[in-house]
Amino acid sequence: MEITLAELATLLDGSFVGDGRLTIRGVSPIHNAGPSDLTFLENLEKTALLEKSAACAVVVPRTAENSTFAQNTRFALIFVDRVLEAFEKTAQHFRPPTVAAVREISPRAVIAPTAKIGEDVLIGPGAVIGENVEIGDRCTIHSGVQVFANCRIGEETTIYPNAVVYENCEIGPRCALHSCSVVGAFGFGYDSSKGYHRLSSQLGNVILGPDVEVGACSTIDRGTYGSTRIGEGTKIDNLVMIAHNCRIGKFNLICAHTGIAGSTTTGDYVVMAGRVGVRDHVHIGDQAVLGAMAGVMSDVPDKARWVGIPATPEKEQMKKQVALAKLPDMRRELIAIQQKIAILEKNILADSK
Repeated sequence: MEITLAELATLLDGSFVGDGRLTIRGVSPIHNAGPSDLTFLENLEKTALLEKSAACAVVVPRTAENSTFAQNTRFALIFVDRVLEAFEKTAQHFRPPTVAAVREISPRAVIAPTAKIGEDVLIGPGAVIGENVEIGDRCTIHSGVQVFANCRIGEETTIYPNAVVYENCEIGPRCALHSCSVVGAFGFGYDSSKGYHRLSSQLGNVILGPDVEVGACSTIDRGTYGSTRIGEGTKIDNLVMIAHNCRIGKFNLICAHTGIAGSTTTGDYVVMAGRVGVRDHVHIGDQAVLGAMAGVMSDVPDKARWVGIPATPEKEQMKKQVALAKLPDMRRELIAIQQKIAILEKNILADSK
């Protein structure tokens, strides 16, 4: 598959500089691009990355149209409003999605007689659908999926192989549950008053809002009595753990290895980078950003940027890191001062005699 520079610029609603007849046969990141490939550069401050690139053409922001870079570069250029969106559209042109499987229910799936299956649903071999489950129109349930009794799956949702949805959970429309994710497992709560650990009540469920995505091997525990809720549009990366009774707001981004303890709440548009840890019963405010490996021990205000262990405001944490880097020098100076004081004390003692 190939396309000319001029044709691609039209496809991307962009303008171009270079030979419009230039043939482009692929799309690739800067370091991997070959001599017939298109690549992209979102930030003009990083033009040095292109020095060793073999690409023949580059997608750049429209703001670069009259820049020094555009006037002196050896590359053909396509100028667009949104570089990443254009790159994705180009990638889809060269690598169109695989044709969807035939929409059918496999005879090797196990479906309870009381389950209600919508129209145009695909259910793969080995999937198990429990009693009174409701599956909306145009859902895709892949092989090995387990949906326990009394669950509701919204329309156009996709559940990938070997994911599990425990009883009474509600999955909104257009959600995606990736392989080996678990929604609705028991929360980690025990009564230890009698000298042993007895599992506490697990009478709640999990409710996912519309357009939620749950990454591979991530887990969301059910509420003890009420619901654990994940708000509309929230995207959860692989290997994330969300505990019982949490209330996660809308359009959150929760990245890999993040762990959120029970009864924590978040506002909307919160970002948690990889390996964030959040203690129980705290609130993360709207649009807050928690840096990688942040250890959150208290409530986080709206729009705050916290990092470190324990997590504190970013500027405060940076000051601590600067001071920490000076500790070896400060230790040497302290030892030198102690030695001088010891000599002075010895001299004073000698003079007093």
